[in-house]
Amino acid sequence: MSLLVVMGSGETAPTMVKVHREVIAQSAASAGGGPAVMLDTPFGFQMNADDLVARTQAYFADSVGTPVEVARWRRSDQPTVDAERALTLLHRASWAFAGPGSPTYTLRQWVGTPVPEALLDVAARGGTLVFGSAAACTLGTHTIPVYEIYKVGEEPRWAQGLDLMGRLTGIECVVVPHYDNAEGGGHDTRFCYLGEQRLVALEADLPDAVGVLGVDEHTALVVDLDARTARVAGNGLVTVRRRGSSRTFPAGTVLTLDELGALLRGDVVGAPGGAPEGAQEADAAPAAAEPAGAVTDSGGEAVATSLADATGRARARFDVALAAADVDGCVTAILDLESAIVAWSTDTLQSDQADSARRTLRALVVRLGELAHVGARDPRTVVAPFVELLLEVRGRARAAKDFGTSDLVRDRLTAAGVEVRDTPDGATWHLQEG
Repeated sequence: MSLLVVMGSGETAPTMVKVHREVIAQSAASAGGGPAVMLDTPFGFQMNADDLVARTQAYFADSVGTPVEVARWRRSDQPTVDAERALTLLHRASWAFAGPGSPTYTLRQWVGTPVPEALLDVAARGGTLVFGSAAACTLGTHTIPVYEIYKVGEEPRWAQGLDLMGRLTGIECVVVPHYDNAEGGGHDTRFCYLGEQRLVALEADLPDAVGVLGVDEHTALVVDLDARTARVAGNGLVTVRRRGSSRTFPAGTVLTLDELGALLRGDVVGAPGGAPEGAQEADAAPAAAEPAGAVTDSGGEAVATSLADATGRARARFDVALAAADVDGCVTAILDLESAIVAWSTDTLQSDQADSARRTLRALVVRLGELAHVGARDPRTVVAPFVELLLEVRGRARAAKDFGTSDLVRDRLTAAGVEVRDTPDGATWHLQEG
């Protein structure tokens, strides 16, 4: 079984562990037991490239349960012996992975080298290709220069893509990961940080036969090249878009590649009323929304779709537990947040979410410490036996007309923060605030 897996993001996040495990199991069963291999090209220009390699390997070894070897190809002009080692490893691979970084840097290091053919050979031998984020951008006929447009401010333009999708499936398209990105908050960062205005401008420059294949974050399109089907997996949607008109497909949807190709070309099957089962109409410019398709774990609990999401949930649970003086609940929320920080530590997405999570963890620990100062138990339950005993002594003194003793008990209780009130039904008391 030859597979091409396109991930919108989260390729080294807890959200995609299940998809990776399923895909690797299928690949191992059909590709002769070759090694799992990652290419480090997309982030090869970064100063922390070695750290990203280590984190990616730790993710696949510890979370997915598969050791991954590294085909080092950070520059196309590396020494010949290093290049041949990387190519030899790819030619043995049953599963090959490339992920986050820069799409255009990746293209500069791969175009004109044996790497694209080596990747195609993995699929030809019954293996699996997994491309996420930046690497996914390179799969189509055209590629978004994300860094240049979003970070540097260049005018929107296309870069020439590798068209591995076309060569493997016969479908001409542009692959847009991070399709539902919402990091911009007040400004539009959907469509791989392009936003609606820029995507519309770029769509006008595409050949008529080329449509846009959008993959949401923490979502995958699993393409079975032998069965010629495409299945949506993960948290979000896959979108087929042509010149502002979109159709969306939720997790679990299965399309034939003929159906998918026809939709991307704008053939009759894509007309209203003729969409494949599972398709949904979408407006040309939908408002940025919450991540779709929340998933649950084996216990039915909702699974966080990001470290920021996990942090927010832990903080909310802590607040509820603290209000109820539930010490165990507070401790559980803190431990859950610490576990989430560890689980997301291998995610190679570059953001400030880890720093924010650690700040929140420290704040929760401080708040738990403050609770320890005042105690979690209701202080009334602690002092009640002693107050009731003193009120009984006071009542007997009053019955014996020993008002000096009665007043002394009341005054000492008042000084200790216990207010005593005499009513027709007897004495009552409550603790003064503070």
